[in-house]
Amino acid sequence: MTVYDTDKEHTIWFMGSAVEPSGRMTPYSPEHLVMLAVTVVVVVVFLVIARRIRGTVHEDRLLTAFGWVMLTVTLIWTLWGMLPGQWNIDQSLPFQFSDALRFITAIALLTRSGWAIVICYFWGLTLNVQSVITPDLNYFTLPIVEFGMYWFLHITALVVPIMFMWGLDYRPTWRGYGFTYAATLLWAGIAICVNLITGANYAYLNHGPVGPSVLDLLGPWPIYILWAAIIIAAAWALMTWPWETQHTRTLPVADRWSTVRREAPRVAPNLAEY
Repeated sequence: MTVYDTDKEHTIWFMGSAVEPSGRMTPYSPEHLVMLAVTVVVVVVFLVIARRIRGTVHEDRLLTAFGWVMLTVTLIWTLWGMLPGQWNIDQSLPFQFSDALRFITAIALLTRSGWAIVICYFWGLTLNVQSVITPDLNYFTLPIVEFGMYWFLHITALVVPIMFMWGLDYRPTWRGYGFTYAATLLWAGIAICVNLITGANYAYLNHGPVGPSVLDLLGPWPIYILWAAIIIAAAWALMTWPWETQHTRTLPVADRWSTVRREAPRVAPNLAEY
């Protein structure tokens, strides 16, 4: 591995090659605004579907099929980024929070494990939303494919927790909140180690994104990391509190770790009527 350092750039050649971006999507450009509209439509459609299939045999079938699609696409896209023609040390290794979230989302869909569902909920509706509102999308060799994969994966990571919470009536617990925050600190620690070894900027822990982002409002590095940790802790507490009412605490836990609860399925409508 050969490393070149200057005051203005930090370029790393890793495994003998590095592909530099040929362009990037401009936040709030026409294509970005179109995808925001598409995101809203997809969220509404899948929320309606989730409400209709809840408690039926179709629930398990749809979630399982969706999970396999998500896992397959995630694996293909991860391997794609590691090909010689695609390799870039700042992009190719799966150490962004969004990279981990893709695999965890697939696990949640396939297994309905409580720990995976709560991470999907907290990460998908906060960290992932930043990537939807202020996308950091670089183009390398096939912009149309890279554009499509970026939005498919980020929209899916947004849709799934909404389906689980408001469509299928799963509820996060305070234990789930604590588990997710601990998992976040652990993943941040792993990303920091990778950044120290490679000089990359996974999880934006070395500096903020190249384009505009909400991190710009939190001050310079490393101050924004401290503020982000505090804000995330507070925001996730607010995202847990409405579900932990006197009524919801009587609901049965849905996993052995007590990270989520779930309301008993109500009688579902006959899907043949729709």
